[in-house]
Amino acid sequence: MAYEIKNKVILVTGSNRGIGKVILESFIEHRAAKVYAAVRKPESVISLVEKYGEQVVPLEIDLSNDASIYAAAEIANDVDVVINNAGTFRGGELFAEDIIESLEFHMSINVYGLINIAKAFAPVLKANGGGVFGQLNSVVSMKTFPNFSAYCASKAASYSITQSLKELLGKQGTRVLSIHPGPIATDMGDAAGLTEIAESPSLVAEAIMEALKGDDFHVFPDSMAKQIGSAYQSFAQNIVEAAMTEG
Repeated sequence: MAYEIKNKVILVTGSNRGIGKVILESFIEHRAAKVYAAVRKPESVISLVEKYGEQVVPLEIDLSNDASIYAAAEIANDVDVVINNAGTFRGGELFAEDIIESLEFHMSINVYGLINIAKAFAPVLKANGGGVFGQLNSVVSMKTFPNFSAYCASKAASYSITQSLKELLGKQGTRVLSIHPGPIATDMGDAAGLTEIAESPSLVAEAIMEALKGDDFHVFPDSMAKQIGSAYQSFAQNIVEAAMTEG
């Protein structure tokens, strides 16, 4: 069932740059009433406020700070759609000396941060009619690359949590999207050494808007993502998205 963005209130984490910024701007272009730009440093979105005026509301959220997340949910109690785009990337292969530290760092933000965002905003979405919860998970949640194993592991975990959210939030009428970009032209993409094959962040925003017109759970925006998504489709439909009982 199509979800209409017009006049809705949106929250996008990590919206001061890269994919998050483009997603925020896309929601505004699709006539959202207001978008909370949820970032660690609200001053980092001043240029967006200057460009869009009252349609953009800076909001402090630090995924490594639980208190900031729950405080933000108290403020943004009119939200209809939450897109958890914020995350962290730090390189390091599996046998690096600091691999455990690196994994703990990635998990604290990419996984524990997601869980706290979901716990904080699920009641808000329910109170406002259900709405949508979207999580940026990446293709590395399905395919691990050994030169940044800790990041891949954290994204695999966040994808697992997103599957749980699909079931849990579905009971309150909240639609969940699991968004899996491949290499995208962002600072994070550059840090991962993917500059030469990276595609435009606008593909991610466009794919989210297209997904909202249908009933898809998985969203595969770019060329690499579509290739992986095509191969994964049968498993996704018959196992991940199927109604299955435990045991």
